[in-house]
Amino acid sequence: MKILIDENLPAKIKFDFGVEHRVMSVNDLGWKGMNNGELLRKAIEHDFRIFITMDSGIQYQQNLNNFPLIIFLIKAKNNKHQTIQPLISKIDEKISGNIENGVYDIV
Repeated sequence: MKILIDENLPAKIKFDFGVEHRVMSVNDLGWKGMNNGELLRKAIEHDFRIFITMDSGIQYQQNLNNFPLIIFLIKAKNNKHQTIQPLISKIDEKISGNIENGVYDIV
């Protein structure tokens, strides 16, 4: 599955996913600084299926029903790799099952 990591997350987490996923960061693609709507449209244009962010405002800034994406909203005390890394298994678990488009909190 093609996964996009937001710029507010450590790029290292892309290596915490299994080899069956193609994971890229916003920074890898040169999309840093884009507003959320533009970023989500770009993700769809480039066939990303999943977007992972810590931007808790995203669900209030955008009508996410308009985007055919699975969005994981990580809720953690900080965005350090050692804090985020244990949450990746929760994301892996969700995407290994039948999951529909929408926003999912990861705590």
